[in-house]
Amino acid sequence: MRESSGDVAPGDTTPGRPAAYWPQPQPWEPGWRGPARRWRRRLLRLTGLCLVIVLIGLAAFGVLLLVTPSVSGAWQLARSEAVSHHSVFPGPAVPPRFATSLEATEDHRFSEEPGVDPIAVLRVIEGKITGKGDQGGATLYQQLAKMLYTPGRAGLRVEAEQVALAVKLKFTYSGPQVVRMYADVAYFGNGFYGLKAASCGYFGVPPAGLSWPQAALLAGLVQAPSLDDPLLYPAQARIREEHVIGRLVAIGALTQAQASAALQTPVSGLVAGGGQGCAA
Repeated sequence: MRESSGDVAPGDTTPGRPAAYWPQPQPWEPGWRGPARRWRRRLLRLTGLCLVIVLIGLAAFGVLLLVTPSVSGAWQLARSEAVSHHSVFPGPAVPPRFATSLEATEDHRFSEEPGVDPIAVLRVIEGKITGKGDQGGATLYQQLAKMLYTPGRAGLRVEAEQVALAVKLKFTYSGPQVVRMYADVAYFGNGFYGLKAASCGYFGVPPAGLSWPQAALLAGLVQAPSLDDPLLYPAQARIREEHVIGRLVAIGALTQAQASAALQTPVSGLVAGGGQGCAA
């Protein structure tokens, strides 16, 4: 029998009847769901999902902390690394100009972060999701972990190991100790391993005698010592030096006037092989 096309009686929920024909609850009736209530439900669901993701992340990080080695021997590893490159460890104290230049360009939240930079981590994740590639952001702790514990290795698993090791380094050694290990094992190009070898090799002066432009140039070399080689590619090295000087201004270590004065003259003293003032 053909159904009538008349109005649907209130409360009619006949199977097969389109939902649009069912009477909807009004704002004054029980069961009414306004826009605000729907948004609250969605927000609760999203919050719950975020909480689950955070808990999974914390659990995974806990496992990483358990499976990665202790960093109690990092000082000895740095010594072995330096000796393998015919360097002395520990070398001379890291001068404030180089330490400040290094932190300004490589890790300006060095003293506050827990071994990793959460903001940089989010930037890296965004880069991987959007296909923008490596957005950088490895802290000095992570870079030191790479040099000491995972040299020559790459991949997501290795990066995860470096994160766990970086946190351990943060809570095992003081900031000056980490910077000193870093400075003594880093490669500065032209066969110069360690800050002393680089300072003497490029400028013929010990680290304590570095000027701001010289310190900035050396701090800029650690990322790409071959591409920014001041002997082979002085123009590129100059660009990198200017970047570091700009970062020093950004963190307040130099005024704009001081930076301009430092950049008015090219870096002087490049001798490529050592010189006076570097006697042990």
